[in-house]
Amino acid sequence: MVNRVRALQAQFEDLRIDAFLVTNTVNKKYLTGFDGDGVVLITGARTFVITDSRYETELAQKPHDFDVIITRQYFHAAAQQVTREAVAVMGFEDTLPYHDYDLIDEIMAADIVPMTQLIEQMREVKSPEELADIKKACQLTVTGFNQLLPIIKPGVTERELANRLDAIMKSLGAQKPSFDTIVASGTRAALPHGAATSRTIQNGEMITIDFGYEFNGYTSDMTRTVALGNPGDKLKHVYQIVREAQRAIIQAVKPGVSGKRLDEIGREIITDAGYGKYFNHGTGHGIGLDIHEGPALSTRSEDQMTVNNVVTVEPGIYLPGLGGIRIEDDVLVTNTGQQILTDEPTDLMIL
Repeated sequence: MVNRVRALQAQFEDLRIDAFLVTNTVNKKYLTGFDGDGVVLITGARTFVITDSRYETELAQKPHDFDVIITRQYFHAAAQQVTREAVAVMGFEDTLPYHDYDLIDEIMAADIVPMTQLIEQMREVKSPEELADIKKACQLTVTGFNQLLPIIKPGVTERELANRLDAIMKSLGAQKPSFDTIVASGTRAALPHGAATSRTIQNGEMITIDFGYEFNGYTSDMTRTVALGNPGDKLKHVYQIVREAQRAIIQAVKPGVSGKRLDEIGREIITDAGYGKYFNHGTGHGIGLDIHEGPALSTRSEDQMTVNNVVTVEPGIYLPGLGGIRIEDDVLVTNTGQQILTDEPTDLMIL
């Protein structure tokens, strides 16, 4: 944590700020390890975690490298420290709600300057410790998926599958789901974000399962589409197109390639096969402490892949009235190319 704060402080001169106010919950955790209500103020020499009495005992019992201020007036306490530290210019996250911005604009003695994605960009490159937790989350995800497969039978509902997967993952040591598990069957599989419902799964249908679980706060994100019985030749054909696109994208992942180019590679394959208009979302995104981080893989992304980024690769084709296919893996950018962390075969499974 200390190194992360120092890396932020090292940017102050170039950013022309003397301090930075952190209000995003995930960013506070990334910089200090503190995961609660409040704000974090980082000056050129000190770090202040400003929170309330609910966390006082917990913080007193844990070793840390920051000063703790206990109060319910988070922003006023930060303003007091800004004055005491003679801060002339303070940066803040531009995601701050307007009500809070209006308050700090009134009470801060320093000039305040909004910053975009400052900590988020730091978070994109993972440390060895972060990679160990992400890899563990991915391993648990693959194990949980394989334990779910025997449960997928005619008559079970989408929601039952989602709940059983939740129980399996927690029994394996995962902390919690990173988002509501998607289980979409039959024609509902044409909904890219079709949350699980009480719909009963039938023989001859495709079932898309998209889920992610946290380990030590770091997440996985994996999607598999399986068939229960024979889904018909058209969906089998579409499955192979998506699989070909996904494999081509993954093989192209390496340092320096842009998210836009990776998106183009898969989109060209799907478009050439005649299904371009049915691929209606981005190709992927970074994962880490949050389920959606940078870098982005999309038609507009100029983000470049960097060693120790972890990104999802998730092309899909969605055919209204028939069904949909998505295949998603988590991929580590390495010095020489890439490593698939959700290392589970993507051949079509017919259960």
